[in-house]
Amino acid sequence: MNRRNFVKGASAVAGFIALQPLVLPNSLRAKKSIADRVILGKTGIEVSRMAIGTGTNGVNRNSNQTRGLGLSGLANLLHAGFDMGVTFWDSADQYGSHPHLKEALKRVPRERVVILSKTHATTEDEMKADLDRFRKELGTDYIDILLLHCMTSDDWPVEKKGAMDVLSAAREKGIIKAHGVSCHTLGALKASAASDWVQIDLARINPYGASMDDKVPVVRNILIQMKQQGKVIMGMKIFGAGRLVSRMDDCLRFALAQDYMSCFTIGVENYNQLKDLSERIPALS
Repeated sequence: MNRRNFVKGASAVAGFIALQPLVLPNSLRAKKSIADRVILGKTGIEVSRMAIGTGTNGVNRNSNQTRGLGLSGLANLLHAGFDMGVTFWDSADQYGSHPHLKEALKRVPRERVVILSKTHATTEDEMKADLDRFRKELGTDYIDILLLHCMTSDDWPVEKKGAMDVLSAAREKGIIKAHGVSCHTLGALKASAASDWVQIDLARINPYGASMDDKVPVVRNILIQMKQQGKVIMGMKIFGAGRLVSRMDDCLRFALAQDYMSCFTIGVENYNQLKDLSERIPALS
C-alpha cells in the first residue's frame, strides 16, 4: 500500500472509530477500591466504598476487635484505614467500640470521617438517652448514621415508633444525618422495604446465602426494590459471618457487582487483613 492510500485508509478507520461507543478492555477499566468515594443517595453523605467494621462476634459490648486489639490497637487500625482512604467507621453500642472510635478521632479530623452506630432503643426515653450517651462515648456532637440494630420482628416499625420519632427529630436538628435499620429476618427486611422512614438499610448479602435473611434471589429482589424507592443499601455479612472466608474472592466479586448496593462493611481485625482487602478488591474488579 502506498502512502496516499494508507493515509486515506487510516482516516476512514479513525472516522469509524469516532462514531463507536468507547468500550475499554477489562485491563483498562477503572478499578474499584476500598477508598472509592460514594454518595449515599438522597442523604448526601459521602463515604468510602468499604467501612471498617468493629463488631466481629460483637455481643455484650465487646467484639473480636475490642478484645483482641484494645483501645489503642483498634484506634491505630482505624487510623491506618484512614491513611488508605477508608473514612467510614462502623460501630454499635453492642460492640462496645465507641471509646475506640473516640481514641481514633484524636488523630483524625471529625469532618473527614463518617461514623455509623446502632442502637437497641425502643422507646422515646431510651432513644434520647442513647443519643446523649453515644455522643459522649464517641466524643462528638453528632453521629452521621444511626441505625435501629438487628430488627427481627415483622412489626418493628410499630414497636420502635418511639425511637424512630426521636431519630427523625434528631435528624432535623443535625444531631444525626441519617437513620435506618439493620435487618436479620425476611419479615423485618420486608417491613424495611415498606417503611418510608428508612433511609439506609444494612442488609445481609453474599453469593451463597450464608447468614442471610432468605435465599439470595429473594433478598436481592427486595433490595433492588428498596433501591428503586430511593433507599440506600449497605451490605454486611459479605463473607457470611466468617463462614465464607475460603471463598473470599467469589464474595468480593459478587459484592462489587451488586449495583443496588452503595457500599459495604467488613469486620477487619488487623492491619494485614486491611492491606489484603486494599489489594484484593482492585484486582477483582
